[in-house]
Amino acid sequence: MIDRYARPAMKRVWSDENKNDKWLQVELAVCEAWAEEGTIPPEDMAKLRMARYDPVRMKEVFERTRHDMTAFLQSVTAGLGDEGRWLHMGLTSHDVQDTAQSLQMVEAADILLQDVDALMSAIRNLAVEHKHTPMMGRTHGVHAEPTTFGLKMALWWDEMRRQRERLEEARRTVAVGKISGVVGTYATVPPQIEERVCAQFGIAPCPVSNQVVQRDRHAHFVTTLALVAASLEKFATEVRGLQRTEVREVEEPFGQGQTGSSAMPHKKNPELSERVCGLARLVRGHSVTALENVALWHERDISHSSAERLILPDSCMALDYIMDIFTGVMRGLRVYPERMWHNIEMTKGLVFSQRVLIALLESGLSRERSYEIVQACAMRSWDESADFRDLLRQEPEVTERLPGESLESIFDYNYYMRYVEDSFMRLGLDG
Repeated sequence: MIDRYARPAMKRVWSDENKNDKWLQVELAVCEAWAEEGTIPPEDMAKLRMARYDPVRMKEVFERTRHDMTAFLQSVTAGLGDEGRWLHMGLTSHDVQDTAQSLQMVEAADILLQDVDALMSAIRNLAVEHKHTPMMGRTHGVHAEPTTFGLKMALWWDEMRRQRERLEEARRTVAVGKISGVVGTYATVPPQIEERVCAQFGIAPCPVSNQVVQRDRHAHFVTTLALVAASLEKFATEVRGLQRTEVREVEEPFGQGQTGSSAMPHKKNPELSERVCGLARLVRGHSVTALENVALWHERDISHSSAERLILPDSCMALDYIMDIFTGVMRGLRVYPERMWHNIEMTKGLVFSQRVLIALLESGLSRERSYEIVQACAMRSWDESADFRDLLRQEPEVTERLPGESLESIFDYNYYMRYVEDSFMRLGLDG
């Protein structure tokens, strides 16, 4: 597992201590429900509330039984008297384990939702600050037409808003409990026990189950984490691209005394963004395993269990970690508007090719001829490093149809920014 990357709060969610605490909480919640039914005497229930598990005893018993739930229960009953017989009554291991694991996933989701909020806030600040900061828009890695850096950030903010909605839905999907016995028939534990237990933890009972909570729920959760990670990888990849020496429109924060290379003192590498991209791949890989865990034999087998012990904590810890990293990148991002402007002008007016094309079409020239003229000037500009605007001014067929100011007014960069406010207002980012 990736414990070395884990942040404390998320690491605690997936700790053995938290898992065992929740097992005990579920066991005692079931006992409380049995007591309300009149099955467990009040005096026994009072003693059961004092129950504790013993991690050392658990390890000793596990070495003999090779069964973690048996080891857990024996470690608890070792500290009880006759009242210990009520623990786990009518239950199967996954009644306890799956319900407890759902509680862990809910806790993890709550942390991740806080992470999303922090990242969205950092992105929003950049969007508002650079709403009107012009930069080159690129398609296929090639200059297209100008946009603004704020609009790029607004796009990311909107994407993270969708990811937040998905994460909330995934949280609801896994916020379920299952206390229905060995194959889900309630033969040994009636439905009202399950309802009381789930109500105590603020989760819903599975409407129907077999021996386990169905793993499509877990797959929904992990694939949602993979989707969030995919967005982070997309954003981090863009930072890496814009930090390239030839572009250098943004840079990750780079601390005093930090080094980028053991051999080359000049290096300032986008290593944080690269780390985000690397760990996003890990989460994406775990989503495949989660999907493969959906198919179990009959009412249950154990093929999912060993995988989940890795993919659930690893996915949550990795995503929590890279969201924190990328939030730091966004908060400390160095933005270079002058460099953005330099890159816009690098192609010497080629960005206006579509505007010229449209103007020629509006003048009555055929689309084929208009495209041929504009493309010919554009290719000369590429090949000769000539100013596209000057080439157009020398083209008789252009100046005849677009004389004087009709042509010159086309070469206005503000044209590309005229509806930026509309997009921000649609997003509610017009503050």
